[in-house]
Amino acid sequence: MQPALPAAPETPRDSATVVLLRDAPEGMEVLLLRRHAQASTMAGIYVFPGGKLDEADRIQHSAEWLDQPCAALHARLGEPGTDTATATGLHVAALREALEECGLLLAEPTGANQAFDVLRARAMLREGMPFADMLAALQLRLQTRQLAPWSRWITPLSPTVSSRRFDTRFFVAQAPAGQTALHDNEETTESVWVAPRAALEQYRDGRIDLAPPQIMSLAHLARHASAASVLHAARCQRPPTILPEAFEQDGLRTICYPGDPLHSVPERALPGPTRLCYQARRFAPEEGFDALFC
Repeated sequence: MQPALPAAPETPRDSATVVLLRDAPEGMEVLLLRRHAQASTMAGIYVFPGGKLDEADRIQHSAEWLDQPCAALHARLGEPGTDTATATGLHVAALREALEECGLLLAEPTGANQAFDVLRARAMLREGMPFADMLAALQLRLQTRQLAPWSRWITPLSPTVSSRRFDTRFFVAQAPAGQTALHDNEETTESVWVAPRAALEQYRDGRIDLAPPQIMSLAHLARHASAASVLHAARCQRPPTILPEAFEQDGLRTICYPGDPLHSVPERALPGPTRLCYQARRFAPEEGFDALFC
């Protein structure tokens, strides 16, 4: 009998996440949503709004509901190997997921009425109306210019938190003024605005759960004092691609990132530590919590 061949790694599915920011009296805050405890992936974990790319996101590219050409969105994404339809669709998916998951819509009216009802827009989606049809019905154009590509995270070949693999583009955006974020009570059950460092401190203390991409992204965001600073940094860089590589070290599950001596990519992609170790049910740098901010 021939030995069984190892299963081929799952092809990562294209997805988009939007990191929504706001400036508060005590400093910049980021929106986190808690995944439903019964969710099939990342159950109970606090995440940024996001989800997988739908086919409709790729094909519905009417100039009537985008504020800039598809070619410009493709160029901004900084991925020559990704086709224009997918690049545009990722921007659309990020904005669609923000409305579906937390009720925030980055859009502008195209008709005579210069105001729109966000609650109605969200209700129309929940009733089954396609995203593009909702935009047409309310005479809205998506504000893709408000999105700035931030990073690209690809689930490791051996996933640590989720059993599925995703190729997720992280965008950053300032939350729209005059709108209130609210979880959907379906995919997400809690929503909170929190300073990036405070979120990490809550994770350290066991008060919330986070996945490694959120840990590293929050540590990156904690280096900025304002939403404008984050957006400026995002627009001055090509988004780094991060494919973590996992291994066992002294019996501990360890995830290393580009620039780590054990990672196949020698160039550093992110500030902070180049590896996280899993112990006491928490991911943390070998050097301790404060190494996230060094």
